[in-house]
Amino acid sequence: MKRLRKYSVPILMLAVFETIAVTLWLTKNNIFYLFNFSYIGLSLALGTFLFIRQHKYARRIVQLMVGLYMLIYLGIISRENMQIEGFWYYLFTGVFEAATIHYAVAKIFGPLLFGRGWCGYACWTAMALDFLPYKVPMQPRKKIGWIRYTTFAASVVFVAALFLAKVGNIERIMFWAFIIGNVLYYAVGIALAFAFKDNRAFCKYICPITVFLKPMSYFAMLRVQCDKDKCINCGKCKRVCPMDVDVTDHSRKRENGTECILCMECVKNCPRKAL
Repeated sequence: MKRLRKYSVPILMLAVFETIAVTLWLTKNNIFYLFNFSYIGLSLALGTFLFIRQHKYARRIVQLMVGLYMLIYLGIISRENMQIEGFWYYLFTGVFEAATIHYAVAKIFGPLLFGRGWCGYACWTAMALDFLPYKVPMQPRKKIGWIRYTTFAASVVFVAALFLAKVGNIERIMFWAFIIGNVLYYAVGIALAFAFKDNRAFCKYICPITVFLKPMSYFAMLRVQCDKDKCINCGKCKRVCPMDVDVTDHSRKRENGTECILCMECVKNCPRKAL
């Protein structure tokens, strides 16, 4: 029973995704959804299991398993635009498929359960940026987070303009928008990482997806919390956090609270196991 409680998080993660997989398979009559969400659920469950077992590269393994699957298989091979432009495209066409389901599960309603876990374990942009040398921010956080709202608006305007202009062959345009968009994301992300000495600068200031993720993650059930009786206020958790979150504060209004990506660097580095 004690061992079962110890592994409750990966079990819960797998159960949630299997429920989604079976539900979509039966309601959409498409076995792809059974494979897709089962694979993602198994990957996330494996990662959390490995973390509990204190495997050094637990999160990175999940990032590569999910990120490469979504980028290469879903995006390039299956020609699905999984970026935000693809979400607007399917939304405007009134089709609950591909990107709309992905966004509903991972980026709109999912964060109510696992917060910004997408950013820490599945994002293919962050997957690459996390290989860069600035895993811990070397400079204070910049006050330019407003840029993300500009890129968010630009994505809506881009897709809306295609529909209003009645451009033909929009599906082909969406595929190339995915390819070009990813190239731009990687280029900007790498440039910002070196300019600000922070691997996650793109996530903090540019990424349009955070406009969905931040408000929902405020209510997330899975959160890093601090045992005040064990905490010695050494500040190490804040220094190693790639997103500048004050995890010693229990309040949902804690500093940068909606930025937590559940990377667990604070938990791994806490000298008193207070997190």
